[in-house]
Amino acid sequence: MSRPLFLQIVNEVEQHDPYFIQTTDVIGVLGLSSLQKIIVAYRILAYGTPTDSVDEYIRIRESTVIQSLRRFMKAVIAVFGDHYLRSPNNIDIVQLLQTGKQLGFLGMLGSIDCMY
Repeated sequence: MSRPLFLQIVNEVEQHDPYFIQTTDVIGVLGLSSLQKIIVAYRILAYGTPTDSVDEYIRIRESTVIQSLRRFMKAVIAVFGDHYLRSPNNIDIVQLLQTGKQLGFLGMLGSIDCMY
């Protein structure tokens, strides 16, 4: 993923959910940054990393990791769901079929493991 795309996602998620904005506690100690919380979610989603191993890597408690992942997924669905997580329309289907044809998958619209 390119850095500008990642930072755009971070900004959109921060604007949607204030949980990801870095705050200070009552004695003035900075909390976790949005980057730390979002990177944890990415690692779990991309690599299937267990939540307890992320604690060793980024120094975040397991409960915070789980909460960050849940809130990140809810924010992504809320912010990007209407455009990227929707069913394909007719224009999308035509483009997908053309791409499949160019790659040698004639008339296929779906997963390779579902072919009979």
